[in-house]
Parts: sequence; C-alpha cells; structure tokens
Amino acid sequence: PYTADDFLTDVYMDEDRYKVLKSLLLTKKNVILQGAPGVGKTFAAKRLAFSIMGEKDTNRVKMVQFHQSYSYEDFIMGFRPTETGFELRKGVFYEFCRQAAEDDRPYFFIIDEINRGNLSKIFGELFMLIESDKRGVELQLLYADEQFSIPSNVYIIGMMNTADRSLAMLDYALRRRFAFFELTPAFSSAGFRAYRTKVNNPKFDRLIATVEQLNDEIANDDSLGEGFCIGHSYFCTNATINDEWMRSVVEYELIPLLKEYWFDEAVKVKDWSRTLREVVK
Repeated sequence: PYTADDFLTDVYMDEDRYKVLKSLLLTKKNVILQGAPGVGKTFAAKRLAFSIMGEKDTNRVKMVQFHQSYSYEDFIMGFRPTETGFELRKGVFYEFCRQAAEDDRPYFFIIDEINRGNLSKIFGELFMLIESDKRGVELQLLYADEQFSIPSNVYIIGMMNTADRSLAMLDYALRRRFAFFELTPAFSSAGFRAYRTKVNNPKFDRLIATVEQLNDEIANDDSLGEGFCIGHSYFCTNATINDEWMRSVVEYELIPLLKEYWFDEAVKVKDWSRTLREVVK
C-alpha cells in the first residue's frame, strides 16, 4: 500500500501543493514537472503515481528517458533489422497502451528529460490523441493497418530541467496538451526540516542556510532566475553526513555548478566558493 501520507513523508512538498498536482494530473491527464536540477522531479513522479494508485504497483508504471536519437520507431512502432531482413516491432508506448486498455485501473507513463527529444517526431500522429478529450478516439497508425487509441486510464508525467539552456523551448502545440507544475527547492518544507533534525549536525544546518542565501542570489540574477536554484536533493542521502561528505558535495558538485552558471563572472564564483568552503572547513 502507498497513501498520500506516504507521498508527503517521502517527497518534500506540502499537502496543498500535492492536492493541486494530483488534481491537475487527473483532470488534464498530462503533466510536466519542471524545475531546477536536484529538486527531486524523477523521485516525485513515481511516488505521485503510486499515491494515486494507492499501492506500489510497478507493473502499471513505465519510465523512459528521451534523448536526441529517440524516435517514433522506439516509441510507437517501426521496422527493425533482423538476420533475414526487417520486421515490424511494437514500441514501448504502444505496448503500454495495449496493456492499459485491458484494465480499468490507472496506468502511468513517465518520461524523463521530455524536452531532449524531438516530440513531434516521437509522438507522430498520436500527438493529437494524448489530449484528455481525445482519449479513446481511434486513428490509423503509420506502419500498421490498424486503428489505435490512447486509453483514458493512461496518465503521462513528463520531467524537464528549466536550467538546460542548450535545449529549444517546447512548441505551443505541446504546451497546450500538458499542464506545467513547478517544483522548487524544498529547504523550508516540514519534511526537510524533519530531515535536518534527524541529521542533527550544526555544520550541516549552516551549509543549508548558506545555500538558501546562494539561491536568493541566483533567483535575483537576471541571467539565471529561479529555474537555476540549487535543489534540496543534493543534500539528501542515506550515507552518514560528516565533514568529509559535506566537503565532497561543496567541492565536486556545488562549485562546478556555480562555475557553469557564472562562467563570465569569475569574482562571483570565487566569493561564493570561498563562502561555501568556509562553512564546511
């Protein structure tokens, strides 16, 4: 079993925002979780699915990651080479929808890095069918002589990093089909405060306070903004939180990130690097 309370314990989000997110997904059927790196988008997506199902049923949750080479043939169906020639192979989303069509319970298809793929190429003619009011409507498939529809019990959760400068913005056709929900660093949430109490390390508390100040500066920076803030998952671990662990996070995760953010502002990088190192020294 997996309840809403389990979700709120696992994911650092307050109850009102969870209710809004759940309602958005159930109404719109397609939601994109967007936010800075390290705010727990992937972690939250699976647990959101489990909380709506009321149980941890991994057979009804499928996760894929889009990338530049991902295609319609991988997603829906296409011809693949064999030893003797070519054969028509069914893709991951096609198989998932066929499985969901035989069941009344909700199914969740999770797409990580959704903005890294060429979406019109990947979805093809199904681009129209993912809309909530087009569920159950049948359409002729490109490669097969059959009618295909997306069942109404299939919910799509996408994730995208708002800090990926190199990626083109999503087109308006896609935006219209998805609701967008912003995930932000949850340092002030009740769950993260409980986690800090459990860790019970004054130096860790000072590091978090410093990162919150750093996030204020990042959010107010005209060239960056809230989508570049440092997420709380950098500091969530099952390992023992000691000086060595904190130094490692600062030196090999946070400072390289700041060098990337402020590549043309060396003084700012130097000042913040010194500040962070001082905290964990």
